[in-house]
Amino acid sequence: MEYKSRLKEKYNNEIVPKLKESLGLKSVMQVPKIQKICINQGIGDAITDKKLIENAVNEMTTITGQKAVITKSKKDISNFKVRKGMPIGVRVTLRGDIMYEFLDRLISVALPRVRDFNGINDKGFDGRGNFTLGVKEQIIFPEIDIDKISRITGMDITLVMNTKKDKEAYALLKEFGFPFKKSK
Repeated sequence: MEYKSRLKEKYNNEIVPKLKESLGLKSVMQVPKIQKICINQGIGDAITDKKLIENAVNEMTTITGQKAVITKSKKDISNFKVRKGMPIGVRVTLRGDIMYEFLDRLISVALPRVRDFNGINDKGFDGRGNFTLGVKEQIIFPEIDIDKISRITGMDITLVMNTKKDKEAYALLKEFGFPFKKSK
């Protein structure tokens, strides 16, 4: 039996026909779609402690289910004591079934675990249909064991979509069940 992601099935069977009708699109190929999810974690103190990068790679790999890549600085910045080529963060790009699985865990498990959660601010759109949200603590993901982490770090999660309109991207994320704040 072949495995299929719950959100991918929902997208193909429910969201595509609904958005085609509500947005007034002529073809199902015009319906907005999430192309990839990019997760980035900057580790500022990695300049002094190399173990922080290794921990961040392990945590990011555990959270996403895909091997994280170390990002290195592109130029020297003397004020921050950074030299070109020094490791300063980790990142992962998710596509396909792994992307839908991560999105499912983010919406249904991780975001509700945020302290004092009132919903996601809808101001994270960039004007080109992409949405970015920041997570202040990596411990909201159930894969992370709180007792084994050395320090709490945040991360940026960017959802890249194939539409150029924020309105269409918002409608897509709303259909996926993104908990946006209620507008007043």
